[in-house]
Amino acid sequence: MSGREAYLAARVLDALVREDYGGLASRVARTRDGVGLTLADGRWVRLVPGVLFQDFVVAPDERLGLEQVLETLAEAADPADAEGVAAFFEECLAALTALELHDARAEEVLRAGPSYETLAAFADHPVYPTSRARAGLSEDDLLAYAPEFGPSFDLRWAAVPRRMLRPGAADLPAALLPEGITAGAGEALFPVHPLTVNEVRKIDGVRMLDGEAVTVRPTLSMRTVEAGPRLHLKLPLPVSTLGVRNRRSIKPGTLDDGARAELLLRELADPDVVLADEQTYAHAGHEYLAWMVRRLPEGTIVPVAALNAPGVLAGLGDVLPAYLRLLLRWNVRLFVRYGVALEAHQQNLALLVQGDRLRLLVKDNDGLLASPARLAAAGIAVPDFADERMLTDDPHALADVFVTITLHLAAAAVTFAAVPHDAAATLLRDTLAEALDAYGDDPMARLLRARTLDAARLTGKSMITAGTLMSKERSGARDVNKFYGTSGPNYLRRT
Repeated sequence: MSGREAYLAARVLDALVREDYGGLASRVARTRDGVGLTLADGRWVRLVPGVLFQDFVVAPDERLGLEQVLETLAEAADPADAEGVAAFFEECLAALTALELHDARAEEVLRAGPSYETLAAFADHPVYPTSRARAGLSEDDLLAYAPEFGPSFDLRWAAVPRRMLRPGAADLPAALLPEGITAGAGEALFPVHPLTVNEVRKIDGVRMLDGEAVTVRPTLSMRTVEAGPRLHLKLPLPVSTLGVRNRRSIKPGTLDDGARAELLLRELADPDVVLADEQTYAHAGHEYLAWMVRRLPEGTIVPVAALNAPGVLAGLGDVLPAYLRLLLRWNVRLFVRYGVALEAHQQNLALLVQGDRLRLLVKDNDGLLASPARLAAAGIAVPDFADERMLTDDPHALADVFVTITLHLAAAAVTFAAVPHDAAATLLRDTLAEALDAYGDDPMARLLRARTLDAARLTGKSMITAGTLMSKERSGARDVNKFYGTSGPNYLRRT
């Protein structure tokens, strides 16, 4: 058994217990030997108190095999979830392959002088254990296109009939157009990720082209690539990440909603918050025919996910307190004043360093949640989102997003990885309290305080359950990225 297998097996078991899939949490028992859990093969696994997100985790000195954990999952699973369980088995194997491949190549990537986006991909997702799994990709595919390997590659191009374009579709900026490729009359050029070529070939009326290419590098999100200085290009991929139901294709309406959300946030932004420009895009009505250009501001850009990679935070100096103040001050104001909660996690946020000034850079806003009533009361026009799930007047639904995204992923995961537990808890608690104190007895501030600083437990997301193990019909999840039902100890409370 490799060290990586034991690491992954422990993370998978932690997640299954946290989400209490199949009643696994009820198997946790206290004996004279301590707290533990019996696996399907009869092995007793010792557990220790969890620092973040859950009560107990596998003890560091326990070495589990992935097969032992997956047999336990299969034993606990409802027969109705057989398809999801089988998919998760494959997800675990794909994640293990990617982890071991990365271990074999990491020194080579580091010697090449990786970008911050590549370093961000060195750090595993704080919660989802199989985040490196990209179902269906071979080892060669991973080496060629996954961000942790720091590759570069050439885009492919398709000629798309203009009659297929959705209203508002833009033309590609001249800086992205390849010199040796032209579309015919009545056609538009669409960039195509190499992994998506076979899907595009199946679309009636669309022609794949040969000729000159544009060389790009993958960012942390993989389907978004660096296409030039301060220029990103978001493209659909026939891949799932963070769960088999999290397809990385691009549905019609998503880019429109992201652009609408960006304009809303520009209206509500603090002086130290910068929104990436995501207003230039096109969609041809098919999930694999879309693109979006992201224009980035001047300055050094460090994805928040990169702060958990070795050496990055130390190299930036003592920026953690300033980052947390920027993050929590703005997100608390959005929540209290406007009823807006952002799905801006560690991948969608970045530090923007401009000389001596630190700012917060925000991108990919199509997952936010907003209250029409609170926006209207503040005199803000309510965006006409195509996805009705982006609007709610339920303050607890907004708080769920704040806790699971802003607090857990954007703040706690970074802070507790960077400094000792007590210091991390104090820094995070004091910074959030300061942000909330500015709003006194405002009802929304009181609610958010009750759900964070004063809560006995903090809500969490059941990501594996909704993303892979259960069908939407079984789970009842309207949105697999906003499916709750688990909770963990409140790491903000004084102990």
